[in-house]
Amino acid sequence: MWQRIRREPDRRERFRAVDGIDLVVEPGEIFGLLGPNGAGKTTTMKMLATLLIPTSGTIRVLGIDPLARPREVRARLGAMLSGERSLYWKLTGRENLEYFAALYHVPPAETTARIANVLAAVTLADRADDYVERYSTGMRQRLALARALLPDPPLVVLDEPTVGLDPQASRDLRDRVRELKAQGRTVLLTTHYMEEADQLCDRVAIIDHGRIVALDTPAALKRTIRAEEVVHLEIALDGDEHAVIDRLARSGTVARSERSNGTLAVTAHCASARDFVPAAFDAVRSTGATIRHVEVVPVTLEDVFLALTGRALRE
Repeated sequence: MWQRIRREPDRRERFRAVDGIDLVVEPGEIFGLLGPNGAGKTTTMKMLATLLIPTSGTIRVLGIDPLARPREVRARLGAMLSGERSLYWKLTGRENLEYFAALYHVPPAETTARIANVLAAVTLADRADDYVERYSTGMRQRLALARALLPDPPLVVLDEPTVGLDPQASRDLRDRVRELKAQGRTVLLTTHYMEEADQLCDRVAIIDHGRIVALDTPAALKRTIRAEEVVHLEIALDGDEHAVIDRLARSGTVARSERSNGTLAVTAHCASARDFVPAAFDAVRSTGATIRHVEVVPVTLEDVFLALTGRALRE
């Protein structure tokens, strides 16, 4: 879908937001662009949607050059880039969609049916005539998705679609995204929620500091972590943490450690938690420290990000 794009900083900027992203999104897949805030995800989406111009490289959207033919790209791309903030809260949901249908040049004869279809798709038909200011955050996000679907686009780009939503609203929106794929659309989404990407995406690219550091299916990326399980430990100690970490490293891979207020939090990768945890208790006890809490979890994309970048996703 695009290849090798870069946006150079102007004099006021101190960093390059996107520094050479090279990938292709396949038709009909849900593709995730993952990374922390500030990684370059939104900048990339805005270039794809013709809102920012890259200073080098090439982009093709459905085979079209968005720099040479931006109107054609906008006619075939549905974008949800700022969610509820891009809606008019003093209008009803239906009035919002009527306004945006005119902007999208939806034929007047098709507008009523098109609006009914997208409202049904996001389960808002029964609230269409309520003012948007009375909607919950989740309802506004679903209305923003409905607006993106008005042109009946083959490609839908969603920037952080579930940010700020409660768990139920997030699940509802993820269900809507799955339905887009079932309809044969291609979906490109950004998120910093790795669990969400794991559930939704056929393939993901992890981006950090404007560069792609990994690209594959979620399952394949998790297999790059040479461990079957992840163990989180909370350790109470007064002395030097390095002795504790050295002892733990004899039984597993210490991926991360952080000390705060007399507590050492350790994330370790191991082949078997059943073997590692007893050994960890012995190792920690031998240094005079005490394990206060243990949690065993499967390997996640968050662990992949940590292994690739050396830092947690939300740092």
